[in-house]
Amino acid sequence: MRSSIFQEEGSSSVTSSPLQFFSMMSVSHSIGSPYTWLREMKSEERGLCLIHLLLTCANHVAAGSLENANITLVQISQLASPDGDTMQRIATYFTEALADRMLKSWPGIQRALNSTKMVMVSEEILVKKLFLELFPFLKVAYILTNQAIVEAMEGEKMVHIIDLNASEPMQWIALLQVLKARPEGPPHLRITGVHQQKEILDQMAHKLTEEAEKLDIPFQFNPVVSKLENLDFDRLRVKTGEALAISSFLQLHSLLALDDEALRKKSPLMSKNSLQKAVLMNQSMLDELSEKVMVSGYSPSPESSTSLSPVSLTASINSESFLNALWALSPKVMVVTEQDFNHNGSTLMERLLEALYSYAALFDCLESTVSRASLERFKVENMLFGKEIKNIISCEGFERKERHEKLDKWFQRLDSAGFGNMPLSYFGMLQARRFLQTYGCEGYRMKEENGCVVICWQDRSLYSISAWRSRK
Repeated sequence: MRSSIFQEEGSSSVTSSPLQFFSMMSVSHSIGSPYTWLREMKSEERGLCLIHLLLTCANHVAAGSLENANITLVQISQLASPDGDTMQRIATYFTEALADRMLKSWPGIQRALNSTKMVMVSEEILVKKLFLELFPFLKVAYILTNQAIVEAMEGEKMVHIIDLNASEPMQWIALLQVLKARPEGPPHLRITGVHQQKEILDQMAHKLTEEAEKLDIPFQFNPVVSKLENLDFDRLRVKTGEALAISSFLQLHSLLALDDEALRKKSPLMSKNSLQKAVLMNQSMLDELSEKVMVSGYSPSPESSTSLSPVSLTASINSESFLNALWALSPKVMVVTEQDFNHNGSTLMERLLEALYSYAALFDCLESTVSRASLERFKVENMLFGKEIKNIISCEGFERKERHEKLDKWFQRLDSAGFGNMPLSYFGMLQARRFLQTYGCEGYRMKEENGCVVICWQDRSLYSISAWRSRK
């Protein structure tokens, strides 16, 4: 992670320990004051202060000390800003998430405040298009996915692709154009699109059918309106004699919430008190974690959150059954794109530390490439990242869908489900690398891990792309 997350553009990096900084300047002395000293901080001091305040606030929230959490939120509000530097913007969404978690102590108030909040389908489409435009991640994933499919389907005359997140026609339009140029001619192509919004699937069907007609490729689109966890596999209409490919973009992690729900039903004796004990951390733990994350350049270790993950404690019953069902379809290739984060820890503090580190990298990408005044940047941060942060921090159990995990965890799950890893081809990686080189920002990196690709910002892993086949 670049040091710029704690500084203004062009300023020097932070070298002093944040704990030394706080020993000299206690936050507590300002309670009840107009916080003038807080607002006059330099960027690096402000960044360190915000991290400490967020960790302190989260510890109060986890312990049920809402009065102290509220005092800390007031202090954070003097420093955070949705249009400031990277740390100011991040803090805005983490405080919103912590406040939402606090409100769950009063479910009536929380429901009343959120009862009229609705996201229009048009807004959902817009923010995903903005994410596609402002970051290279999905385009790199499209390049690698399409190349893996083209290579696996060489010589096939009947090709069926199942898209588990059918929301963007760009990828499949590019694939249609590549298939048209095949020496043996294009195959008969059928795409089954899964999405919970019918309107989005209708748009996909229209654009892809139109492109297929232009290219004179025999084409069918099979829409399946469904949430992933409720998917009826019979509606995928997989037929004998067709070569099958499966594409999953940022979807499989949400299935891990099913495992928590299954565990809850399996263990009815788990009381509310025992759940509260699972998230409590004493002050010495807070100090240890804050020192670790801040002194080391804001970089918690991968082991810190995976070792206590619920998945590591019990079999992944529901996610496992879903992956087993995908395996039973016998795909020639399945390409999986996932966030490469550790956001599925069992405690609030684990998730907060890891999420701070991960989203600092994503917000820093935008800080380096997009103006702070950009409305498009604000929409992505607010409607996409802010929503994810709130889910990671505020929610528990089945409601917590944003359970991002590292590539090695997906290796274990997919291997257990009967899938064998297919190394991504040299040609596909070459295409993706060339695209990144022409993207116009040097901060993005691409590295190979066991035949898979991990896209990074500087040295921070952000997204992974891996290919799999059914192992009989």
